[in-house]
Amino acid sequence: MSEETLFEFPCEFPIKAMGKADGELHIVVADIVRRHAVDVDETAVKTRLSKDGNFISVTVTIEATSKKQLDAIYQDLTDHPHVLMSL
Repeated sequence: MSEETLFEFPCEFPIKAMGKADGELHIVVADIVRRHAVDVDETAVKTRLSKDGNFISVTVTIEATSKKQLDAIYQDLTDHPHVLMSL
């Protein structure tokens, strides 16, 4: 069964997660992504604080290999209690 997607794999794909800026969200997000894309290094992880500094966004750019891989990453991110949203 073929899954429909607009992407051609493999491709470079940014994964973004957001949460409160009171912890180590960048470590949590990077660890979750590494479960599914093992070749992620620290240069692939970017963080950005919100205007008021209450929230942080973490973007991890990976070489995505399939829709199934991306779905698994997003599921694990949304299941984590420190992740408020993922895109």
